[in-house]
Amino acid sequence: MSKLIVNSYEEFASHLGEKLGESEWLLVDQERINLFADATLDHQWIHVDTERAKVESPYKSTIAHGYLTLSLLPYLWEQVIEVNNIKMLVNYGMDKMRFGQAVVTGSRVRLVASLHNIQNLRGICKAEVAFTIEIENQRKPALEGIASFLYYFK
Repeated sequence: MSKLIVNSYEEFASHLGEKLGESEWLLVDQERINLFADATLDHQWIHVDTERAKVESPYKSTIAHGYLTLSLLPYLWEQVIEVNNIKMLVNYGMDKMRFGQAVVTGSRVRLVASLHNIQNLRGICKAEVAFTIEIENQRKPALEGIASFLYYFK
């Protein structure tokens, strides 16, 4: 899978409306879920109690936190695009974000991204990326939305 290389605002803008790429598949295992629970202090049983989940969960398994799925976005985004000649990148916001279905422990996810909108704001590039985090072998995605990034080109 090849990464899109962008060296300037103009190069970035030339991809408006296009699919930018997709990441590799990433395993969401119980260890990752437990570490996220520890980091966020969210130890709800549906995420961390594997024995209880086998009995009481409609998924018959633990599931990833929705915000864990969202937090994978920067890591997966780096696999899709490399933006050069920047001083800084800032996460700016999220729009129209919705969770489509739970990520059952042991599933693999990937990012599919396209350039929804791009603006030059007095030398700062605001890129709005339509993203989908897919679950392997599932029709319905885990998460969809539009992520806004600010790229400060040199």
